[in-house]
Amino acid sequence: MNQDDQVLIPLSTALYRLVGGARFRGSSVISQITIKAENAKVVDQVAENAILLMRERHETVEGADDFTVTSQQDTLDAATAVSDTLTLFLGGIAGISLAVGGIGIMNIMLTTVTERTHEIGLRKAVGARRQDILLQFLVESMVLSFLGGLIGVAIGWGISRLMGQIEFSGSTITPVVGLDSVLLATIFSMAIGLFFGIYPATRAARLQPVVALRYE
Repeated sequence: MNQDDQVLIPLSTALYRLVGGARFRGSSVISQITIKAENAKVVDQVAENAILLMRERHETVEGADDFTVTSQQDTLDAATAVSDTLTLFLGGIAGISLAVGGIGIMNIMLTTVTERTHEIGLRKAVGARRQDILLQFLVESMVLSFLGGLIGVAIGWGISRLMGQIEFSGSTITPVVGLDSVLLATIFSMAIGLFFGIYPATRAARLQPVVALRYE
């Protein structure tokens, strides 16, 4: 409900002008009553008192109520539950996407190692150590994932800008792309490249120079 679209009038005027024709048990029908508590600490107590009063007025017992009493905390709890569910759902999708992307990086690096076997043997023959080869391919894997992360950040920024131009119920959303989110996404993408690049880099570092030089 938009508070700017509401008009407050006296109860007697509402009963006479708006709902005076609706009767139930000989009384005028009021579909909703809003109660303002003094502070957030007494909301639950006010809601409980409202329930007891309504049961007394409607002559009902627990389990047979013909009314509903809710508070903003109930609405907030429901919204939080939905938000948490969506967060888990999106987190699962993101996890699957990262795993698929990491496996793709690993396959690319394995192909690169196979195609550059002769180069690896030549580097080892002129004095390159295992850690040098390992570091080379780890850096390449991290650079590859870093570039992918930058592309993802650019696409996300573009989508957020597009969403800011769309109106929802007469209002627009102003998305904000924070620097912390960009840094987190970039660093995490590099971490994915590092993790999935360990096996290809280790495989390249373990190649024997003689075997690698003879590889065609």
